[in-house]
Amino acid sequence: MVTSFRGQIPDEIGNLHAMLDLELSTNQLTGPIPSSLGNLTNLGSLFLRQNHLSSSIPESLGDLVNLTVLQLDTNQLNGSLPENLCRGGLLQNLTVSHNNLTGSIPKSLRNCTSLVRVRLEENQLTGNISKTFGVYPKLDFIDMSFNKFFGEISTNWGSCTRLTNLRIAGNNITGSLPPEIGNATRFGEIDLSFNGLLGEVPKEFGKLTSLVNLNLSKNRLSGQISPEIVSLPGLQKLDLSNNRLSMSIPQAIGFSSNLVFLNLSNNQLSQDIPRQLGMLIHLSELDLSHNLLSGGIPVEFNKLQSLVKLDLSHNNLSGLIYETFKDMRGLMEVDISYNKFEGPIPNTTSFQNATKEAFQGNNGLCGNVEGLEPCDQALVDRESSPVGGRVFLIVFPLLGAVLLFIFFGIFFIFRRKKLHPRVELAPKTIEVFSLSKYDGMISYKDIMEATGAFNEIFYIGRGGYGSVFKAKLRSGDIVAVKKLHQTADSGQTDQKEFLNEIRALTEIQHCNIVKLRKLVYNLEQ
Repeated sequence: MVTSFRGQIPDEIGNLHAMLDLELSTNQLTGPIPSSLGNLTNLGSLFLRQNHLSSSIPESLGDLVNLTVLQLDTNQLNGSLPENLCRGGLLQNLTVSHNNLTGSIPKSLRNCTSLVRVRLEENQLTGNISKTFGVYPKLDFIDMSFNKFFGEISTNWGSCTRLTNLRIAGNNITGSLPPEIGNATRFGEIDLSFNGLLGEVPKEFGKLTSLVNLNLSKNRLSGQISPEIVSLPGLQKLDLSNNRLSMSIPQAIGFSSNLVFLNLSNNQLSQDIPRQLGMLIHLSELDLSHNLLSGGIPVEFNKLQSLVKLDLSHNNLSGLIYETFKDMRGLMEVDISYNKFEGPIPNTTSFQNATKEAFQGNNGLCGNVEGLEPCDQALVDRESSPVGGRVFLIVFPLLGAVLLFIFFGIFFIFRRKKLHPRVELAPKTIEVFSLSKYDGMISYKDIMEATGAFNEIFYIGRGGYGSVFKAKLRSGDIVAVKKLHQTADSGQTDQKEFLNEIRALTEIQHCNIVKLRKLVYNLEQ
């Protein structure tokens, strides 16, 4: 094995007929590759990578019938690949990436079934990719990214059963994705980004249970995101950005529990952000920007403690953000611009150090940062509810200045003990609130989210035995929520009076009041 040269490779090296391996990588070699290397008929490995070699690859290298490894990457080589590469049928490793190679792939490589690893990326190679490559039973890795290949993705890739990495990014590939790719179940990475792919992502991709990285960004893919794809348990990186995907984000995305990177930006995704995103506790980067998403940010987002970068900009999202993000100290970059968010921004590094562009387009936000109106400090400092206190909630529709009580109000009394069949007014241990049904189920979390945990900016007034807050539900309905604060001294009295008030409302008849049908259930914990 020859391991050290400077300057040009001498022609005389072709006289070393007994040579089995030639290693001249990273030697600052210049000039052309001598054609005399074709005389080394016993040569099994040729390493000339990471030099300054120029000119074309000699056709004589196709005469090396015993060659198993050919690595010529990271040089300044031009011209086309030798026509007789893999003439001996033994070539396993072909690496010619990061050069200036042109022309098409030699026909000899189509039937080179010995190939295990192929790297052709960062050249100017061309040709119809659907006709250039065959079936390779031993192939593990192939990268053809950033060339000038055209045509469609061949179904043959689904027959390469040992293939773990398929990279064809940055070419002129069109047509649809073949479902047969789902048969190559050893895939760990598929990168087909920066092409012109059309149609839907086949649900058969859901069979790729070993898949770690799927990048289909910057294509023209359309339709709904298949639940089978976003529920792959081993998936760590998913990039479907810059396509034409529509409808909602599947709730099944919560099953991709190992996701670290998720980018669904620049699509036409609509409806609410699924709360199941909160199950992705390892997620460090999330980009849902430039879509048609609506509703509020799910409260489950506060479970994303690994999140470092978040972009929700250019959607139709609304509601408060303070409670959701105030404890997410690991978040470093955030962009919530061009939505309909309201209220104070959290006092965390990501929000306090963000540029004004990260907040613009939200008329309801406030905070002590550039570009926002300052908040009333009382709104920020005030606790949402007293610790250890007892709270009653009553929810009713709000139409202008007229308050209409809901059709069905179901009120729950929670106690930190066991189930008991009757109302028991034990001091200091009861947390009482209501869950109400109005045009669909409303949970306690929904109420807390809609009122910003009873933030003062939604305060309407006070009456009877509690304060009233205006809240816009995800359904679009505007309701009023009445909350009763109790003290240790007056708790039992206030609670009885409050229940009497509810009881009266169930019996009153008025054209503007729809009476409550159900009153109190007891649930003790």
